[in-house]
Amino acid sequence: MSETRFSGEPPPPSNLGDRWQDVVAAVRAFRDAREWSQFHTPKHLAAALAIEAAELQECFLWKTDAEVETEMAGGPKRDAVAEEVADVLMFALLLADRLGLDVGQVIAAKLTANERKYPVALARGSARKYTELGTDSAGHG
Repeated sequence: MSETRFSGEPPPPSNLGDRWQDVVAAVRAFRDAREWSQFHTPKHLAAALAIEAAELQECFLWKTDAEVETEMAGGPKRDAVAEEVADVLMFALLLADRLGLDVGQVIAAKLTANERKYPVALARGSARKYTELGTDSAGHG
């Protein structure tokens, strides 16, 4: 069983990185078998990522939270969302790979940075941006 981290502290980068390497390798192998690497410039991968993210967002467009919850309980709408999430993740992984970024390391580094920006004592239950934490202009926090 994995350790619960209440402080928000990420696991060491090597632990995260090892898990992602297999996923990145599988996505890379799929791409390479089709000789698509030639098309996967950073610009095109970033554009594809944005387009897939928009397609994911479209799955929720004009729906209430209750409608989304019902649709995500199971069935074809949930399956469609899962496919779009996979597309977004695969293009993000391909972009990171193309740029020579270690996904585990960059995620761990971002979690560490966010831990500093959003300390639990100030950020718990708040949707405020880190620059607004500690202020009470809206009667919160």
